[in-house]
Amino acid sequence: MLKALLLENVHPLTVEILSAHGYEVITRSGALDEAELIEALDGVHLLGIRSKTHVTAQVINNAPDLIAIGAFCIGTNQIDLAAAAERGVAVFNAPFSNTRSVVEMAISEMISLTRRLPERNKAMHEGTWDKTAEGSHEIRGKTLGIIGYGNIGTQLSVLAENLGMSVVFYDTAEKLALGNARRAHSLNELLESADVVTIHVDGRPGNAGLFGAEQFSMMRRGAIFLNLSRGFVMDNASLRDAIVSGHIAGAAVDVFPTEPKKRGDSFESELRGLPNVILTPHIGGSTLEAQEAIGEFVANKLRDYVRTGSTTLSVNLPNLALETTTGITRVAFLHRNTPGVLAAVNNALATHNVNIEGQLLATRGEYGYVVTDAGSTVDIEALDALKSIDQYIRIRTLPPTH
Repeated sequence: MLKALLLENVHPLTVEILSAHGYEVITRSGALDEAELIEALDGVHLLGIRSKTHVTAQVINNAPDLIAIGAFCIGTNQIDLAAAAERGVAVFNAPFSNTRSVVEMAISEMISLTRRLPERNKAMHEGTWDKTAEGSHEIRGKTLGIIGYGNIGTQLSVLAENLGMSVVFYDTAEKLALGNARRAHSLNELLESADVVTIHVDGRPGNAGLFGAEQFSMMRRGAIFLNLSRGFVMDNASLRDAIVSGHIAGAAVDVFPTEPKKRGDSFESELRGLPNVILTPHIGGSTLEAQEAIGEFVANKLRDYVRTGSTTLSVNLPNLALETTTGITRVAFLHRNTPGVLAAVNNALATHNVNIEGQLLATRGEYGYVVTDAGSTVDIEALDALKSIDQYIRIRTLPPTH
């Protein structure tokens, strides 16, 4: 029986899906540190995490039974993807499932900050009736600057235009502008033209320190700032200075450089207590709808990888879309991507009288993935011959699924 360990309160639907396919499922509510995770992964084949648990190379190298990791979120920067690939561990995430939830939160925060609702709400709770239009504006007619024009940025762009905003975006990759959105040629151009600036970049290391004092100083005086992407892309102390000086009129921050491991832990930040600032505990994608969709999507990816070897949308291995097997045994062979591997695989199988009924190969950077459907069982001698190929990383044999 395969064993799955699910951390950080992934949706119960995940447990239901994996259990229905015969896996033993263990759940834990919080994140685990490196030592705790190494201990917990003893005998575990599938690992499910969210954003708090860091799966380091040390963890992966000490988890010989681990087959796949599911990140029940968009980001995968908390996983050492290269180390996982080197050990033949597939990694899957949910790149689309919580997009709408993040976009709706960004829209709500833009409106709240532009109307200065955090300050009005605080005054009312303190017993002060502060009815005034001072500093309060509509977002209609304002310019929204989106940094990072991916799945979230593009959907936000469309909804913002529907609310009457003009949209300018900046992305280092070539992206098609949707609607009437306009591409900025540089980050500075975007900052100088936007009334609201929102960051939606991914977690790649090159985005660390993207936004600091220099960028805040280039923004329009009285502009609004949002960060719902990654905590390490922005310098919180610089944002505090910009808020205190009055240069930035308001901000919403959902992600932080260091975040507590579990619900109920204490939270410290230089941004606490500032006027017209919304702080949220990394909940951009935390709606019941999004978490259910993520739970179903990632669980199915893990199930399909175990059952058929399919790596569709894996973030670290070559992608092959596989369904039912055409033979008696399916052999999934992960290897280093050098010339001659396919010939070596086929020669090893032929030498051991294994007839090939179907075969697919995909490569991704330095890795290759060849999946072979054989018309017979593949004995231990044939598997040992495959493992003796110099480029070998990992092999799995799968029973028929038809």
